[in-house]
Amino acid sequence: MISNTFFLFISGAEIAFIVFIILMVFGADKVPEIARGLGKGMRQIKDATNDIKSEITKSAEKQGIDVDITKDVRKEIDKLKEDVDDISGPIKRKF
Repeated sequence: MISNTFFLFISGAEIAFIVFIILMVFGADKVPEIARGLGKGMRQIKDATNDIKSEITKSAEKQGIDVDITKDVRKEIDKLKEDVDDISGPIKRKF
């Protein structure tokens, strides 16, 4: 079921209209085949992307490069949160 969340900034009515046009152009019997083909294509792209990412990671690790920068970013974000809490603490107490 389509919810009220934004999906590529397309509303539910627009998605229903697109589905209606697809049904009119391709027919109800071809839509599952098209969906399967799109699914396979997306899976192949995802697998290729993961393969490339793993090769880059392996190559960087062999050269001694730290590829996990997320730890450093997380530390900086935590420090920034603490600084904001230190500054906003007195303000929160007044309200």
